[in-house]
Amino acid sequence: MKPLRIGKHVLAWGARTYVMGILNVTPDSFSGDGLLAPPSAPPHLPKAKMERGAGIEAALEQARGFVAAGVDLLDVGGESTRPGSQPLDLEQERLRVIPVIKALRKEFPDTLISVDTYKAVIAQEALDAGAQIVNDVWALRADPKLREVVAKAKCPVILMHNRSSPASVEVRAQLGNAYIGAEYQNLVEDVKRELMESVTLAQGAGVPDEHIILDPGVGFGKKVEQNLELINRLAEIRLLGFPVLLGPSRKSFIGYTLDLPPDQRVEGTAAAVAVGITRGADIVRVHDVGPMMRVVRMTDALVRKKHS
Repeated sequence: MKPLRIGKHVLAWGARTYVMGILNVTPDSFSGDGLLAPPSAPPHLPKAKMERGAGIEAALEQARGFVAAGVDLLDVGGESTRPGSQPLDLEQERLRVIPVIKALRKEFPDTLISVDTYKAVIAQEALDAGAQIVNDVWALRADPKLREVVAKAKCPVILMHNRSSPASVEVRAQLGNAYIGAEYQNLVEDVKRELMESVTLAQGAGVPDEHIILDPGVGFGKKVEQNLELINRLAEIRLLGFPVLLGPSRKSFIGYTLDLPPDQRVEGTAAAVAVGITRGADIVRVHDVGPMMRVVRMTDALVRKKHS
């Protein structure tokens, strides 16, 4: 598998695990880490202005901690993807995301930045603002124009498996929302097939294989036991021949397994990250960067071969 080169950065797959820190510029993240307070702007201050200013400062402060801890990538998203969340209109997402990416690029010129969006317009503006990777939770299926944006920009794209549906969401107090109605004939084979369908879409648009990263979509359209199985069998996704990103952080399958709310899922996340690495994860996407950096380094020391 070819290393991924992004400017002066080289991601050597298999040499170590890379850590992506989550910057949720939202008021309603499932994990409780949204960087925008719930909309309650004073009458004299427009909501959009309040969100933009608050989001920039909060994102920079969080990013400083992430970078100090040694994070490899910063992932910026403006639309909540929690089960049952409502879509965000284009202008709101733009106001949340683009100023934050510009500010991050200015303060952290040497840090990789990805934009978490499925909208072609937002992705293009984010790339123009300094992002270098597109992280698409709908794997190029929601907005066909995104395929052209990624191909033209010659940037990496993360393709995430997703069978989300608002009709199949269960809500429990403190534990958050979870999917209960997703049906699979064969979980891992179905996920593999649908991921490869998105790979074909990317290839058809001219995206080279070395720019494609796969995400099995833990927490998206899967029941609790299916998420657990998917992490345990992650090696089968890795055998498709592409680097794999795993994003289990604070998700409801951990909460349901341990009967804990999002702010008490650090240990559950650590277990999922460690097992995911043993099964072949190349990137882990996490909220609690400091503790997870230590988990990653220790797990890598145990299971990765040393590269001279």
